[in-house]
Amino acid sequence: MLDYSEPVAKLIDEFKRLPGIGSKSAQRLAFYVLRRPQAEVENFASALLEVKAKIVFCSVCNNLTDVDPCLYCSNPKRDRGIICVVEEPYNLVAVEKTRSFRGLYHVLHGTLSPMRGIGPDELMLANLITRLRPENNDGVEIREVIIATNPTTEGEATANYIARLLKPLGVLVTRIAMGMPVGSDLEFVDEVTMDKALANRHAI
Repeated sequence: MLDYSEPVAKLIDEFKRLPGIGSKSAQRLAFYVLRRPQAEVENFASALLEVKAKIVFCSVCNNLTDVDPCLYCSNPKRDRGIICVVEEPYNLVAVEKTRSFRGLYHVLHGTLSPMRGIGPDELMLANLITRLRPENNDGVEIREVIIATNPTTEGEATANYIARLLKPLGVLVTRIAMGMPVGSDLEFVDEVTMDKALANRHAI
């Protein structure tokens, strides 16, 4: 960054810290910010500070929220007998878009990854166990825990770990089905997806 003045180089370095942003993308973002009006940049900076100041983890499900408990956990119309476990808050949003799931959520904020030094203690798992007791769930007994981690190596390892953890407690543990996405062509489906699709086949 020797070609840029110190403030610009510093801004580029900060953008490079963001996930998926390399040197060229960081430079484009920095110069985009420089071209914007002062008021827009101030609004952007204010939004960053506000989200850090006001957003917290829900004490029940670990979702990101500005009220505790979050809107899902405090909604009396949700089915408190079913918990859907997801990796990240944006996975929760993907499930909600279906408008078919009316239970509660539990956000792990990551997956098991020994290669990156992420073990069970690094995930937000501890309060999931306590939620299974009716006295910690408004007197409602949990009927099912749906594990909706991503179909990756880490996601599968996390799902298997949670299943082994919960099954001795007598709760039904299920995994979301995986396989052929709607609208796809068999010709372009990889062997792992095809294997999952065959394994999860059902009668019609």
